[in-house]
Amino acid sequence: MQDHAGREPEANGYSVSDERSTEMVANEEKQHQTAHQTAEESPNTSSSSNSSVDDEQKSEATQPSIWRRIYDTIFWTPPNLRWNPDKPPTFSMGLNILFGFAGAFTVANLYYNHPILNILADEFGVPYEKVSQIPTLAQAGYAAGLLFLCPLGDMLERRPFVLSLVFFTATMSIGMATTSSISVFSAIQFITGVSTVTPQLMLPLVGDLAPPKRRAAAMSIVVSGLMLGILIARLLSGIMTQFVSWRYVYWLSVALQYIIFVGLWFFMPDYPATNKAGMAYPKILWSILVMLTKHPVLVQACLISFFTAATFTNFWTVLTFLLADEPYNYDPVTIGLFALVGIGSMLLGPFYARLVIDRFVPWFSVILGLFYCLVGISIGTYTGTFTVAGPIIQAFINDFGMQTSQIANRSAIFAVEPTGRNRVNTAFMVATFGGQLVGTSAGAHLYAKGGWIASGSYSMGSIGMALLFTFARGPWEDGWYGWHGGWAIKKKSRESADGKNDEQKSDLRRLDSNERTKGAVDVEKAEPHHDQHEHHHATDDQEAVNETDAEKALEMRAAQDGDAAPDLSKKTDEITPVPPQDTQA
Repeated sequence: MQDHAGREPEANGYSVSDERSTEMVANEEKQHQTAHQTAEESPNTSSSSNSSVDDEQKSEATQPSIWRRIYDTIFWTPPNLRWNPDKPPTFSMGLNILFGFAGAFTVANLYYNHPILNILADEFGVPYEKVSQIPTLAQAGYAAGLLFLCPLGDMLERRPFVLSLVFFTATMSIGMATTSSISVFSAIQFITGVSTVTPQLMLPLVGDLAPPKRRAAAMSIVVSGLMLGILIARLLSGIMTQFVSWRYVYWLSVALQYIIFVGLWFFMPDYPATNKAGMAYPKILWSILVMLTKHPVLVQACLISFFTAATFTNFWTVLTFLLADEPYNYDPVTIGLFALVGIGSMLLGPFYARLVIDRFVPWFSVILGLFYCLVGISIGTYTGTFTVAGPIIQAFINDFGMQTSQIANRSAIFAVEPTGRNRVNTAFMVATFGGQLVGTSAGAHLYAKGGWIASGSYSMGSIGMALLFTFARGPWEDGWYGWHGGWAIKKKSRESADGKNDEQKSDLRRLDSNERTKGAVDVEKAEPHHDQHEHHHATDDQEAVNETDAEKALEMRAAQDGDAAPDLSKKTDEITPVPPQDTQA
């Protein structure tokens, strides 16, 4: 029942409305507690989420870029090839041959186009004048690489530098095998010409690693590879294009370069830079000119190589004209096979270097090489118009003489700047390259005017100029000209590359079994004590080191005489001994 006010009757002293009010209050309290717990938990949750975001940001910040990961993957050095100053890697014959193989099929990139220029003109639909720019661009790129990249070999570590160039050149060469544009082909040919300087980085490295008494033989293997690459490129390109598309020539080039990259990755040890303190790049380039004012033997070698190299390109440029005309009328394949004659002389070079060049002073080997050139050119020039035997004899003897004279000159010039051999080689190769350009231009012009005999006579005159500069300085002359010291041809020291003085052992190579470091003590002969530590003269306090050695000598003498040790306390207070520093640090 309801009362008159419409309220429900009470039960047990409480009304129904009071019970409902109590339930509502309880629900509100539960909601309030739940909200309070959520508010307490939310700071922890937000801080946890913030920390995870920070960790992600940090990991992204510390994660190397994609290019860095590619670099680290490609140029990672296997543990057995990493540099150990206490045990430098052995420069083996296998590594020497690998360097020669790499030199051959990297420099070949410059010469694949020579026999197929007419085919490239038809393929790209351009006149001969347009396609003839390709060899010029390749040579121009190579000259730029010689001048601007090779000096970096004295600043950078050789392994990553060489691998970078080989990998880059191989990858860029894919464009030449696939493009249908003459402009793109020409641009890539120039770029690959710049990076095709691997042999000119390996030659100074061989000079660092090989013992001085065997330096000529070691370098001759790389030089032979370099010369073989020039001849093989022309031979392969001409023969392959006769039977398949010219594009297969460049696909072969890509494959060979990647093979070289893999071979160097697995077998080329890691070598430190020769200039540990580092040099500014402009100063590196300027120092090349400074070297030419300091070292007469370097200027002499550059002049000899300039005139000798001119005979090489002169001969191989006009030989095609001679053999294609009367009385021979040879086809392109037969003309290309003449390269095999030059290959024979290149293979003989390393044996000759070991037996002759390493035994005598470089000056004498240069004279012999120029004499060989003179004989070969005279036979080929004045008999080549009526018998093919003349050009064959010239191809063999002239190439052999030029190669041996270049190896001997390198043996001499690499002794003048032990830590700057890449810059020395740059000066030498720029002169050589200049001679090749002059020989090509002059030879073609003279052949057009006076035929085979006219171009050959120019080569005779070039050898005559090379001989003149050779005789201007005797084998023992230290000045710019003269014959001071006599004319003996035997080396005064078999442990020296130039035959004059023993060179300081390079930190990059091991000692031979019969070789000793400078200052080594011979106990049986009771030679005086010398400090056997190698000092870095740019950082060592040499006076303090010498006085420290004097203190050691006084102590040893006092101990031998049985006297009391001298009081050195005063001396010690005045001078603090400087311990020898590790040159590899």
